[in-house]
Amino acid sequence: MHIPDGFLSTPVWAGLGAAGLSAVGLLGRRVQRELAESAVPRLGVMGAFVFAAQMINFPIAAGTSGHLVGSALLTYTLGPAPAALVMSAVLVLQALVFQDGGILALGANVVNMALAAVLVAHLCYRYLERSQLRGAGMFAGGALSVLVAGGLALAELGLSGVRIPPAILGLSLGLLAVNGLIEGALTLAVVRALERLSPGWVRKPEAEARPALGILLIAGLLLVTAGVLVASAAPDSLEWLAEEVGLAERARHLFETPLADYQARFIAWPWLAQATAGLAGLAAAFALSVSLGRLLIRRRRG
Repeated sequence: MHIPDGFLSTPVWAGLGAAGLSAVGLLGRRVQRELAESAVPRLGVMGAFVFAAQMINFPIAAGTSGHLVGSALLTYTLGPAPAALVMSAVLVLQALVFQDGGILALGANVVNMALAAVLVAHLCYRYLERSQLRGAGMFAGGALSVLVAGGLALAELGLSGVRIPPAILGLSLGLLAVNGLIEGALTLAVVRALERLSPGWVRKPEAEARPALGILLIAGLLLVTAGVLVASAAPDSLEWLAEEVGLAERARHLFETPLADYQARFIAWPWLAQATAGLAGLAAAFALSVSLGRLLIRRRRG
């Protein structure tokens, strides 16, 4: 789902970079006006949990894998504007530290996963939250968030001149649909579990959150230490597509980092190298999201 550098043409990544930066700036102003101080720890925990969940790939079909994107989950636990900011922070961390997604393509990834995916998840929930179909709205929001983000990525490749044969395009959309259905089910399951732990917590910053936050932190720690042992090593749908159309060789990195590909390069044992990188990312995602929230609150006070 993360587009690396080298896949998009300059006009496409530059235009999406400008659009993404402008949109995130506007959302930041809204969050600055509305964010409750009590919600700041929640930003950190949700950012850390989504970072951890994205490390765990599960098999889908045709030798490919997928992972929880988390846009809908952030939307339903934080609200749309804070969700977009936290997802943007996670994407920045992944690109700069773990080389998951390109630096130049960061704007495209933000538009796809932090803006468009959050928007569609919010709309699905908004129109069904007061009806008996509230759960269906959450499921649909999770599923459609993946389809929209993945569909935009495919469209951006097309605008960049990448030729995708119809058969491969159709299979890619099918893989996205399967990933979306799993995303919807996981999103709904996690939200319902959180509501059982902390009733009334979803999208209500004033509600008691400590039980849910503690469980999420423990779950994140388990994902990056034990979950990586059973995670699928198969390529995700975008990586598979790149291989099929001869695009993979165009992927490039502007610089190398010691935690690239979620592996601590200075550790020889594979599991320990991945767990160390995961723990570092978990801590960094928490710190970055909390720092962002505190910065916005300080600016509002000032």
